Amino acid sequence: MESPPEDDFCSICHDNFTLPCQANCSHWFCGHCILRVWHHGSALQPCKCPICRRFITLLIPADAAVQERQDTGASQVLENIEKYNRKFGGGPSSIIQRLRDLPFFMRRLLRELIDTQRSLLPLVLRARIFFAMAVSAIYVLSPVDILPEGVFGFVGLLDDLIVLLVVILHLATIYRSVLVYRHGGY
Repeated sequence: MESPPEDDFCSICHDNFTLPCQANCSHWFCGHCILRVWHHGSALQPCKCPICRRFITLLIPADAAVQERQDTGASQVLENIEKYNRKFGGGPSSIIQRLRDLPFFMRRLLRELIDTQRSLLPLVLRARIFFAMAVSAIYVLSPVDILPEGVFGFVGLLDDLIVLLVVILHLATIYRSVLVYRHGGY
């Protein structure tokens, strides 16, 4: 989603969103509210989502919030979000965190790949993503496998699933770095 749902509100201040930001767990918060949650905890680690308790490693301001940058208060909040992203947006530290973040990044990536009007991905990056997807599809659909399904049965299918998982994690990592760069100001 590019912005929070119309009938929703911030779960921290229980009011309408001001400078809405989406966390990597897909929950929406006011930019100021989620930064306040972080400031009340440890400054050395990312804050946990007040709803699902997952670590928030990336905050993505809504398009409307970025357009309000001229306002000095909004500008300060957006700068603090960029600092947060620079500090904690380098990437999840564990494979479990990467798997949890996967649906969020893949939904956003597919939406950006499909939406030709609004795609902000550079052409080279789009070509790299399509190449990785094509090569993985060819491998999975081809009869040549490291562990052939005809000989090993279900175990032979595991190499296909592992290749797909690695490619999807790679795509999510590429897109995460794009989002961090775009919203974190590296």
